[in-house]
Amino acid sequence: MALPACLKKTPPAAPGHPPNVVIIFTDDQGYQDVGCFGSPLIRTPNLDRMASEGMRFTDFYVAASVCSPSRAALMTGCYPQRINMNVFTRLVKGEEQGGGVVLFQNSPRGLHPNEITLAEILKRRGYATACVGKWHLGHLPEFLPMAQGFDSYYGIPYSNDMNIRRGDKSGPPLMRGRQVIEHPADQATLTRRYTEEAVKFIRAGKDRPFFLYLPHTMPHLPLAASETFKGNSRRGLYGDVIEEIDWSVGEVLKALKECGVDGDTLVVFTSDNGPWIRFGDRGGSALPLRAGKGTIYEGGMREPCIMRWPGKIPAGSVCHQVATTMDLLPTIARLAGGEAPTDRVIDGKDIWPLMAGMPGAASPHEAFYYYPKEATDPMAVRSGKWKLHKAGPRFKTWQNEKGQWIHRRVDLPTELYDLESDVGETTNLAEKHPEVVTRLARMMDRFDADLKKHSRPVGPAGDLATSPASA
Repeated sequence: MALPACLKKTPPAAPGHPPNVVIIFTDDQGYQDVGCFGSPLIRTPNLDRMASEGMRFTDFYVAASVCSPSRAALMTGCYPQRINMNVFTRLVKGEEQGGGVVLFQNSPRGLHPNEITLAEILKRRGYATACVGKWHLGHLPEFLPMAQGFDSYYGIPYSNDMNIRRGDKSGPPLMRGRQVIEHPADQATLTRRYTEEAVKFIRAGKDRPFFLYLPHTMPHLPLAASETFKGNSRRGLYGDVIEEIDWSVGEVLKALKECGVDGDTLVVFTSDNGPWIRFGDRGGSALPLRAGKGTIYEGGMREPCIMRWPGKIPAGSVCHQVATTMDLLPTIARLAGGEAPTDRVIDGKDIWPLMAGMPGAASPHEAFYYYPKEATDPMAVRSGKWKLHKAGPRFKTWQNEKGQWIHRRVDLPTELYDLESDVGETTNLAEKHPEVVTRLARMMDRFDADLKKHSRPVGPAGDLATSPASA
């Protein structure tokens, strides 16, 4: 895919004043689960207003269809496979055993301390940094947020369905810094408390540049909402949870205005992967996309994304170009007056021309690669309008004749889709366009060979006893 000549040169200059940065990252929220992305039942007036005041990205991707790998990509700007944050071990009876696609409360590893996170880049530029919410990149001290560039941390260190037992109590822990302050965490009040913590950070840091990373625990199962929102939506408890998150977005935006930093702040909203559709009404919707969490169909890795920066990102605009969470690191680094690391391969690209709505701006990605949650090799690639799925075993989610959801690894044929005319991946064109199949397959093989040649290790195994959040 040829890029316009203007994008082959040095990218246009970023605005002179380094912005504050807020990244709101939800968990398992579907593509359709925002009003401005087509939700028929869930009300999201604050996100809708954010889109009307900023830019909506329709072709925005995460680098994995499950939690930990996706978060690693956001923090480092790299495909999870490049930094070996895609397949994880657990400690069972004193021995490391493999097979996990995310980190667990008995996982001894995490994001390698030598990786350079977005928080570390911004901290070096003088930013105050805070992580409020779900981390899921390792719960041992050497992997937690305060060892990865954040000044403070408040939240659950992994998924909310991962429990530790203390006495007769079981559930996920709530941490501040490196200490557990509540066990089990009261999940019904998490979104409200995360919001209060985020607003407190904004108010305290308004006189210097700040980076707020707000990765919500919800709507990952088990769902929980506060009494204020429980039972209020037309979409059951799942809708209640999303509407409370929307309230949280509104509180963050309100705090930015009240502190006089609204015009100096870039706010990004997206989700870590697609919805858990096999749980029916307890999960979200990725329509009109196919499938959801755990798959490499569009519903698993294409996410709703909204970006807002008054006066810098054109209001009410829509971007249909391919962009990814990996692009946030190099883009924000340059906006802050810094740069992405140059001593290692970074897969993300500077997408400021897209964000700024510059005439003729096109995606800087020749292709985007889909790595399945259980594999180390890519099984799909998108280049321009074409998306190729390799033949072989892949996870598929479907409903059987009894209406039951099935999520299973099955052998699937080569599939080729035209995403411009068939975003739901319903019509396989592989037999009609064998030349496209061949070209994309070769592209995928070349990229993966280079990725493996320039890969980096996962964090070394630590001692579970050093963390109060270990199982």
